Amino acid sequence: MKRGDAIRVLKRDLSGAVTWEYSGRVLAFSRGVLRIEAFFDRQDMPFQDTWLKRQDRFLETYYTCRWYNIFEIYDRDDGRLKGWYCNISHPAVIGEGSVSFVDLALDLWVTPQGEQKILDEEEFLALPLDVQTRQQALRALEEVRLRFRRRLRRAT
Repeated sequence: MKRGDAIRVLKRDLSGAVTWEYSGRVLAFSRGVLRIEAFFDRQDMPFQDTWLKRQDRFLETYYTCRWYNIFEIYDRDDGRLKGWYCNISHPAVIGEGSVSFVDLALDLWVTPQGEQKILDEEEFLALPLDVQTRQQALRALEEVRLRFRRRLRRAT
C-alpha cells in the first residue's frame, strides 16, 4: 500500500457485518499505522457543537495494535479544524485495498480547544462483550483521553 492508493473503509459491528463503507486514499502506511484522507459522504447533520457536512475532510488514522482510531475533521468550506472523533474499536485490520474495524460503540469527541466528551456509553454498556474486551475498550478510552490531554498541554 502506497501514498495515493485508493482504499475502502469498512466499519463493522460485533457480528462482522459492515455497517458503513466508504472510500478514501492512502496518505501514509508504516509499522501498523495507516493514515488516509476521506470525505464525509452523508447529508449535513448537527453533531455535538458543530455540523458535519457532506465533503468535510477527514484525516483518519488506524492502528493494528491499538484499540481505537482517530478522525481529524476539517470543514469543507473554510478548512478549519472542527475536532477529533475517536472510535473505540478492535485494532484495525489492513488488507489489500481496505481497512476494517469492529466498532465497540464507545467514542470520544475532542474539540479544537481540548474539551473532551465521551459518547455512546449506554450503547457500549449494552453490547454483549466479554470482560476482557470490555476492559480493553475502557483502557483504550483512557489512553486516547490522555493522549489529547498531553497534546493540549504541549500546545499551551
